[in-house]
Amino acid sequence: MLYLDHLTVIAPSLAEGVSHVRACLDLDVPFGQRHDYMGTHNHLLQLGDAVYLEIVALDPDAHGPGRSRWFGLDDQARVRAAWDEGQRLRGWVARADGIGSILAGRESIFGRKVALPVIGSSFDFSIPDDGSLPLDGAAPSIIDRRGKSRSMATIADLGARLVSFVLEHPDPVAVSALYRGLSIDRPPVIVRGDKLLYRAQIETATGLKELT
Repeated sequence: MLYLDHLTVIAPSLAEGVSHVRACLDLDVPFGQRHDYMGTHNHLLQLGDAVYLEIVALDPDAHGPGRSRWFGLDDQARVRAAWDEGQRLRGWVARADGIGSILAGRESIFGRKVALPVIGSSFDFSIPDDGSLPLDGAAPSIIDRRGKSRSMATIADLGARLVSFVLEHPDPVAVSALYRGLSIDRPPVIVRGDKLLYRAQIETATGLKELT
């Protein structure tokens, strides 16, 4: 079984990511953390029911991790191209209890299990060898926190609540079949679209907003 863990805005820079979310939700999402083991950093926002939003970008001040980064962030040309095409809410992360069984036979989609941080690891994450997004973002990245819940105490709660999450895709039948095979709790609703595009309806103090 997989569970919706968090949504990811994958940005060319944190400043651009925060500005986009502000324009969509009228909220200033605070800084979250640096991932020294990945050479990335983020801003974080609670969305209710232990689900949250991550704005993630390559950290220009960090050393390279010595392996492919997650979320396709090594390919900055692709990140910029997707951003300029309006693909900003670019993917999502699903939580597993036992990542090995999920990845078995599906490594070509999700990649391999990577224990993170490298020193004193506390969770496992699925990353393709080239660091790309699974199915270009149509499939989730997988996280296994080894039986521990993600603490919400360190994530800002500005009253935003996820109402709905939709994936537009040119082949919704194939993506739906993959999701069914994974037994995902609260997956995106999949509809046909000309290109991959995520849309999230989020209730805020100033009304219902859409994040793309």
